[in-house]
Amino acid sequence: FSLSPGQFYLEPSNKRVKPVTKSNSLTGVITPVKTPALKRIGQSISRSISFRTEARPLPPALRSRQKASSFPRRRNSQCWSDTVESHDLTAKEIKRQEVIYELTQGERQLIDDLVLVKKVYYEPMLKLDIMTESELGQIFGTLDSLIPLHEDLLSRLERLRGSEKTVGEVGPTLMNWFPCLEAYVTYCCNQVGAKSLLDHKKHEKKVERFLRLCQESSFSRKLDLWNFLDLPRSRLVKYPLLLKEIQKCTPPEHPDEDTLPDALELIQSIVAEVNRKTGEAECQFYRRGLSYLEEGQRINEIQLSRFLYCHGELKNSKGQRLHVFLFEQALVLTRPGEGKEGGHVFQVYKQPLPNDLLNLEDIPDGEAGGGGTFRGAFTGVRNCFRVSSRGRAKASSHSLQANDSFSKQQWISCLRQAIVQSRDRSAQTSQSQLCSHTDPALYHIADISLNSDTEMTEHASR
Repeated sequence: FSLSPGQFYLEPSNKRVKPVTKSNSLTGVITPVKTPALKRIGQSISRSISFRTEARPLPPALRSRQKASSFPRRRNSQCWSDTVESHDLTAKEIKRQEVIYELTQGERQLIDDLVLVKKVYYEPMLKLDIMTESELGQIFGTLDSLIPLHEDLLSRLERLRGSEKTVGEVGPTLMNWFPCLEAYVTYCCNQVGAKSLLDHKKHEKKVERFLRLCQESSFSRKLDLWNFLDLPRSRLVKYPLLLKEIQKCTPPEHPDEDTLPDALELIQSIVAEVNRKTGEAECQFYRRGLSYLEEGQRINEIQLSRFLYCHGELKNSKGQRLHVFLFEQALVLTRPGEGKEGGHVFQVYKQPLPNDLLNLEDIPDGEAGGGGTFRGAFTGVRNCFRVSSRGRAKASSHSLQANDSFSKQQWISCLRQAIVQSRDRSAQTSQSQLCSHTDPALYHIADISLNSDTEMTEHASR
């Protein structure tokens, strides 16, 4: 279905400092924001990770780079409290400094990783003719332009750090810098097509070998190329979370108390806009990848859809693996394949179903799927549901099986949301059409009738 631990704790110290709140990462204590399209891309990436452990010699180009490499094998888990010898801060202010330090270190690490991607992946692949410049441009997108952007924020944050290594007011700095993140619209919108092209190129032996050797090298930290290319997206959705934590640790009398709410509102709106644009780009990409067996399958609801609720692999009652797309206005069952020029295509299977005509039924575990018996049903079928359409002659019922119970619940939740929203949209459209086609004279008659009834009621009351 395509939709780090760490927490604050008190630790005693034998230094001449107060007990402080430490955290190697904030990701365990922050609740993720809902960013469907961005999150969905990230989830599809995490499923594609494969780790190789067998040692192989590096090619000369990579071997020389590795010797001179300044890229750390592991991340430095240092906290703010590790950088100071003494302080007289309250526990709340210590926590605030830890979060700001986490923000600063996160920028530094992102910059290091983006430079690594450029120096170790992009430039060698171009020089060794592993991919063409055009292909690399599609895969890496505008990543190169993000480096100076984050270097700017890092420089601003470091200038805020005083002689006692504490940061006072951070809100105005973030408020002034956040608009730069609009550059992420272009980068994130490119990711869907970039991932598809990279997956296709991995089937070429020289590409697969180069990427495998890089992943096995110490500088990669066991991450593959796409994990690195996805880091900016991961960083973007973390800004609101970090800001909320800073705000939570900021006392009422602090100067940041006035600016942090505005900065948080700004970054949330930017993330929402990037997410919306990414969702539209994702929807458009998969719409273009649909292959229709007959013209009647090109229903308007697919072309009018602006985003995807979800998509992923499901099995039908015959045990066939399908890739199912739940667009804004239609449910489309497909069989994945390869196009004539390479790349993924999705052959539309059966007739697409408009969401406003969908019926959804949860099939209890152990029951066969009505419209057809699931193969192996005698062993007990699990994680199934049924969709059907009302009012379309060619539409039929489909019993579908998810990989696990969590995936099933996600599908059911998305389907219910899509059905409700589509029916509401259809009802509003019908109402507006009714009003636009109604004779204005009828409104006049209705007004006369309403006034007459009112006058009669008043006269009777007298």
